[in-house]
Amino acid sequence: MNGSELAEGRRSGLVERISRALGPAGVFFRGFIEHPRMVGAILPSSRAVIDAMLAPVDWQNCKLFVEYGPGIGTFCRPVLDRLPRDGELVVIDTNPLYIDYLQKTIRDSRFHAVLGSAADVEQIIRSLGHEQADFVLSGLPFSTLPEGVGPAIAAATQRIVRKGGAFLTYQYSTVARELTGRHFPRLEKGMVWRNFPPCFLGWAWQD
Repeated sequence: MNGSELAEGRRSGLVERISRALGPAGVFFRGFIEHPRMVGAILPSSRAVIDAMLAPVDWQNCKLFVEYGPGIGTFCRPVLDRLPRDGELVVIDTNPLYIDYLQKTIRDSRFHAVLGSAADVEQIIRSLGHEQADFVLSGLPFSTLPEGVGPAIAAATQRIVRKGGAFLTYQYSTVARELTGRHFPRLEKGMVWRNFPPCFLGWAWQD
């Protein structure tokens, strides 16, 4: 084993020990360390962001809620608490660490954790028996995604969101709002300062 391999092994061991010591927050931290461009934040979103982001959702008429980049489930439980008994929550993430954690910790028949890309959302929801979603939530860092991936996700989301539904985004730059605004006819904007860092919110409606 050469010097670089030894250093990498020590670094991986340290990250794993820290993640175990911190519990769920440690799992989130490990995901950020391993894939910083796909996570985009070192801490989960605050309760203020969660409440503000979900406030406009018409829960009574929500049968399918989709989330991109669920991480350790910061939004999953609040969504399931609000979702009707006959509703379903589908979360999509490219990080197997997060998907494995969610499958082990969330025991709800309405919950589906899928390892895959949000750009493939159409095929994913069809495989679960759905043609459209009522609401889609994303905390993906659109500003750091590989070239072309962000527009592909926005376009695919526009095709699956039903009339009256919305694409909800929260991010630490305005890139997501600007991108979704190109695909949806109506965009509402918000800001939450009680978060680290402050968070830009967007609700792109399918009128």
